[in-house]
Amino acid sequence: MYEKYYGFKERPFQLTPNPNWFFASKLHKRALAYLQYGLSQGEGFIVITGDVGTGKTTIANQLLSQLNQDEIIAKQIVTSKLSPDDLIRMIASAFNLVVAEQNKASYLDAIGSFLKRLNSQHRRALLLVDEAQNLPLESIEELRMLSNFMADGKPLLQSFLLGQNELNAVIQAPDMEQFRQRIIASSNLTPLQAEDTQAYVEYRIRQAGAPEPLLADDCFERIHAFSRGIPRKINTLMDRVFLYGYLEEKPFLQANDVQAVIDEIMDEVANLKPVNSSADHSDTESSGNTMPDKEQASSNSLLSDLSQLLDNSLETKLKLAKELDQLIQKQQNSLQKKE
Repeated sequence: MYEKYYGFKERPFQLTPNPNWFFASKLHKRALAYLQYGLSQGEGFIVITGDVGTGKTTIANQLLSQLNQDEIIAKQIVTSKLSPDDLIRMIASAFNLVVAEQNKASYLDAIGSFLKRLNSQHRRALLLVDEAQNLPLESIEELRMLSNFMADGKPLLQSFLLGQNELNAVIQAPDMEQFRQRIIASSNLTPLQAEDTQAYVEYRIRQAGAPEPLLADDCFERIHAFSRGIPRKINTLMDRVFLYGYLEEKPFLQANDVQAVIDEIMDEVANLKPVNSSADHSDTESSGNTMPDKEQASSNSLLSDLSQLLDNSLETKLKLAKELDQLIQKQQNSLQKKE
C-alpha cells in the first residue's frame, strides 16, 4: 500500500525471510561462517540457537542459496514434537524417497540406498532441521544414528540444527554425550545492538529502493527500545510505521511518529485505552491531578516489563534445565562412587 508513496520497489520489512536481503551483522556473519565451515567439513552437526525472531531461518536460507546444487542435495525440514519414526518418515519425504512398505526398516533402507547413490555420483546430502528444540531426546538421537551411514570411512549425511534456546538444554542432557561429541561447531544468536538496529533498518530501506533517507536519526533509539533488537519485531514495527506515514501523508518520519505507532500497537495488544471522557477530564482539571498521563505511563511501563518477562522466559527455562541436569549428574556420580 505504501510502497509507491515512499519509492519502494517492494516491501522492505516483510516477515518472510529473503536470502537476497540478508543483513550481515557481526553475530550473523559469525553464525554463517560456522555453517560454511561445517559444510566444508562434510560431517558432524552444526548447531545454531537463538531467541525467537533473531534470524536463524534467514541464515539457513542464506546458506542454501549459496550451495552448489550439483554437489550438495540440501533439504530443510521444520519439526514439531516428532517421534523417531515420524522424523525418519519426514526426512525420507523431504528427499522425495519412495518406500515399498510403510515401516521404519523400509524408510531407513531407502535413506541408506539414496545416500550411497549420491556418494557414487560424488555428491552428498545435507539436512537442515529447523525448530529443532521441539524434538524429543529420542528423535535427536535418531539423527545421530543417521550420521552413521558411511561409505569408505566417509559420512554420507550431514545435519545442521537450528533451534530456540531450549535446544541447548536438550543437547546438554546427561544422556546426550554421544551427540555432543558429533557437534563440530555451534553459535548462539542474540538480538541486535542499537547501532546494528539502525544499520539493519537503513539497509532494508536501501534494498527496497528508496531514493532518499526516510527516518530522522532520533527514530532509531525508540525502534531499538521497542523491538529490543529482534529483527522480526523490527520488521513488524517498521511495516506499521510506514503504513502510518502513508496514511498521515508524512514523507519523512520523526521520532514522535514512531512513538505514535508504538502506542497504537501497545493499545491493540493489551487493550489499554487512555481515558478520554469529558467527565474524567473535568474531574482531573478540578482536582489538579494528572492521573490520566500517569496511568498511561504506568501502563506503558507495565507492558514493557511484561514483554521483557515473556522474552526472558526461554532463558529462565534453559537455566532451570541446566541446573536440573547438573543435579542429576552429581547424583549419578555419587551413586557410582558408592558402588
